[in-house]
This record gives sequence, C-alpha cells and structure tokens, in this order.
Amino acid sequence: MPLEHLSTDPAPVPLGAKVAVIAPAGPVRPERLERGLELLRGLGLEPVLGRHLLGPVRGYLAAGDAQRASDLEEALADPDIRAVLCAHGGYGSVRLLDILDWEQLAKVAANHPPKPFVGSSDITALHRALALHLGVRTYYGPVVAGPILGEPRPCPRTVRSFADSLFSPAESSQLSGGTCIVPGKAEGVTTGGTLTLICSLAGAPEFRSAAGSIVLLEDVKESPYRIDRMLTQLVRGGWFDQARGIACGSWEDCRPAEQIDEILFDRLGELGIPVVTGLPFGHGPTQMTVPLGAHAELDATSGVLSLRA
Repeated sequence: MPLEHLSTDPAPVPLGAKVAVIAPAGPVRPERLERGLELLRGLGLEPVLGRHLLGPVRGYLAAGDAQRASDLEEALADPDIRAVLCAHGGYGSVRLLDILDWEQLAKVAANHPPKPFVGSSDITALHRALALHLGVRTYYGPVVAGPILGEPRPCPRTVRSFADSLFSPAESSQLSGGTCIVPGKAEGVTTGGTLTLICSLAGAPEFRSAAGSIVLLEDVKESPYRIDRMLTQLVRGGWFDQARGIACGSWEDCRPAEQIDEILFDRLGELGIPVVTGLPFGHGPTQMTVPLGAHAELDATSGVLSLRA
C-alpha cells in the first residue's frame, strides 16, 4: 500500500510550552541529556521528562518495554504537552510497536491537532508506525541527548532547523549540497529514515511500500558491503517499486567512504529514478530536521531537496 500525503500539519509549538522528552529506545547519557534540556529551555520551552526517561535501565534499553511505551502514550495523549521529543536512539523502538495502544492513540489523534514528534536513527520504526496507524506527519531530526543537541556547542544550523520544526512546522524548507548519483527531478511524499531500521521492519505492516515517495536514507557505522546487502534486499523485495526518487543523507563512519557512492549507483541506478546523496541529515555533523509525510521536490541533478508546506 503506497504512502499517502499526510496533510494534517502539526500545530506550532508556542513559546513557554511544555514538551515531552522520552527515551523509546536506548538509555541516555546524563551529561548530554542535561545539555539538551538546557538547549530546550534556551529556546523558550519547558521540557517535561518521561517517567522512565532515566530508567530503570535494562541493559541496552532505557527501561522496560511497557514503561517506555507508557511514556510515549502519555506524551501523545496529554493535551498540555505540545511536542514529543526523543532523547536517544540506540535500539528498542521496534519492540514497542506491538504493545502500544494504537486504538486509543487514534482516538486521541482524531480529537486533537497532531503535535510535532522528533527523533532519528532507531526512532525510524516509530516514524513509520505513527504514519501507518495515526496518519500523522512526523520529523526526522536530532535527538535531545544526542551528539549534536547534547554537546556544549551544538551546530547552529542543526539547532535552527530543529527549532523551526517545532515553532513553524508548516513552513517550506530546502536541503542543498547533495552529490548527484542519478540525475533528474521528481516529486513525492517523504518517507524513510535509517536504512538498517527500514530493513529490520521487513515483513511487518510498517514496511509498507515506498510507492509515490521521495525516499530518505542514511546510516551510521555500517560497512559498505552491509549497505550493499541492505539495498539489494530492498530492491529485490520490491520496496522501491514506484518510488519517485531517493534522497540520501550522511553515511557517517561508513568506511571506506569512497565506496558508498559507487554502491548507491550500482544498486539504485537501474531503478530509473533520481538519486542524490550527501544531504545534511542523518548522523553527520549537521543534522537538519526533515518532515516525513510531506510533499517534496527532488532535483538530484542540482543536489537539492525542497520540502513544501
């Protein structure tokens, strides 16, 4: 089933608003979390911590599955919370997909304007689930306690784009500076995220086709052969069938880096759609926030992705 345009924009977050900070996946580093919270306060927001944000930690999970799920459900249902921000990626989001109360969350979504939901990396699984079950637009962007927002001097472009996704979620934006892999232009609805997480959903409802979409892809610390294998899996499985274009972000610490462009051309070049890489989103030093479920225009020849309100 192809993705449809998710036309309901999240409501803008007003200054002074409460925003939930939750950990649906792995545990956070306390020092990074505190710096990220200070950044939110500096933007004029009041962060509200999920009850299990700091544990009890379960190894590579921030807390138990039921606890992490309840933090997400409470944040989405609380009318006083104006945005839901993920604190960290790692691993664990996919474990929540079958225990979240989607029926109740759908009732909440039907009666309240959607609120911005921001996260990346492992949070890819939740982005796809929220689109499937609730039909809401979400934002693929930096996590609060991550290596950008949680550092002493975060990248200004990253912070500005992150803030825009909260305060002006319906505004158009543009990502530029990409490297053309396959030239051409295309229009479609944005979907995607971290390549590894998309492949991990194979066979699940959230794996739904990318037909009609501009597919966003990126990853971190993956060997070229593994990227080759994952792209081959998606191509052979038909996931890219009828996709309009592919916009790749960073391939941070995917070494040797010079092989990545060759793999993208080799695996994706025969799809007959425009492909660009190196756009400033993902795990790289600049992590622009990109709406998922929004109309986009891709000019792969010029290395530009334009996102329309």
